[in-house]
Amino acid sequence: MTDTTPVRARFCPSPTGTPHVGMIRTALFNWAFARHNGGSLVFRIEDTDAARDSQESYEQLLDGLRWLGIDWDEGPEKGGEYGPYRQSERRDIYADVAARLLAAGELYEAYSTNEEVEARRKAAGQDPKLGYDNFDRELTDEQRAAFVAEGRVPVLRLPMPAEDITWTDLVRGEITFPAGTIPDPVLVRGTGDPLYTLTNPVDDALMRITHVLRGEDLLPSTPRQIALYAALRRIGVTDFTPEFGHMPSVLGDGNKKLSKRDPSSNLFHYRDRGFIPEGLLNYLSLLGWSIGDDRDVFSTEELVAAFDITKVSSNPARFDVKKAEAINGQHIRALGAEDFVTRVIPYLATGGVLPASPSDEQLAKLRTIAPLVQERIIVLSDSVDMLRFLFIDEETFAPEEDAATKVLNPDAEPVLRTAIGALEALPAWETAAIEQALKDALVEGLGLKPRKAFAPVRVAITGRTVSPPLYESMELLGREVSLGRLNRALPK
Repeated sequence: MTDTTPVRARFCPSPTGTPHVGMIRTALFNWAFARHNGGSLVFRIEDTDAARDSQESYEQLLDGLRWLGIDWDEGPEKGGEYGPYRQSERRDIYADVAARLLAAGELYEAYSTNEEVEARRKAAGQDPKLGYDNFDRELTDEQRAAFVAEGRVPVLRLPMPAEDITWTDLVRGEITFPAGTIPDPVLVRGTGDPLYTLTNPVDDALMRITHVLRGEDLLPSTPRQIALYAALRRIGVTDFTPEFGHMPSVLGDGNKKLSKRDPSSNLFHYRDRGFIPEGLLNYLSLLGWSIGDDRDVFSTEELVAAFDITKVSSNPARFDVKKAEAINGQHIRALGAEDFVTRVIPYLATGGVLPASPSDEQLAKLRTIAPLVQERIIVLSDSVDMLRFLFIDEETFAPEEDAATKVLNPDAEPVLRTAIGALEALPAWETAAIEQALKDALVEGLGLKPRKAFAPVRVAITGRTVSPPLYESMELLGREVSLGRLNRALPK
């Protein structure tokens, strides 16, 4: 690989379960790295584990990447000259490469059982946890024949080199694994099934991947892959070894690695709540990287322009939902008015506030109130409870129980009666006139502080203690509906 070799990064998840935000962070960094360097992103599916992989999970992966706008240049639905891009469709390729490696003496057949390895370790006074002892490297033909006669079927192992393995990690700097610390790994089971230790590097080699950017949990496998790359080069499968970068873990509460079982790790949890792609991508990019200049909020285009893999931290990154929400809220506020309306309608429809295809009248009302709501929410689903009062049938409208209990008590009666009297006298039902009439009657007339003055009115009108601006809401509801709600809120 030369300095002029086009960048080829890859994202190669296993389709198990729903997409995990840590996995998506890995996809994002590979995507941003490829786009920043004018290179290609290869999307490959590692689906050789039939017991765990599923078509549903595969489709969710594609759905999640599409939603976020993380596109790929080669892979499922795109094709490319190095396909197929699902490992389950590449078994003949792995069998061929393994056979070539074995014929060239780059792999060897190993017959030892786990029990035999453990017994040898104990007999030598060694910890059995050290694993395989490389015993089968130098088997004689007679020993092999004896094992075969017993009915044993060998695995194929890669002999690790006798020297240290060192590389310059793009995130962590120089890393060395001393010679003799890594047992010879199994690449092919006795059944002939290839393992990750073979399939992953072979795919990277054949797909001409130049940069392997992945989680730090995979760092211990890197020396084995570098050793295999050397063997693949010797037999002519590839002519270079990619550069490696191991990104920090994503932690959850309690500074433990964010588990797949943790609901907050599920990508679709955030889509369902109403995170927008711009906001979530912005936050995920901060899990180990910074754009600099004490900036937390930036566009996806700015991320791509500034992304530098060598600036990624090696320290674990904690997923902070509150910070993610705050950043998402800023991106929501940056949306154009019509864009916001378009994005919020599906959540209002799911919440039963509006039909999936609102009427012209409903759309007009939504467009009027939308900018006021946009300033007050952090996720799109917040709009459901905030806007329900504006579209609900009057027969079914009722203040939320907690709000009613706290605010619409007997002390609220004089406030409500005074508000009704002031509003009934209004010649024009307009925001400015409503505001002035209520302030004159409640703040000046009753001598109340604004919070005490307007809380009963707000709960009576919107059903909640937190709502869009009160006076604009009353104008949109109209005189008849507003006065009707204030009257119904009077203590019985």
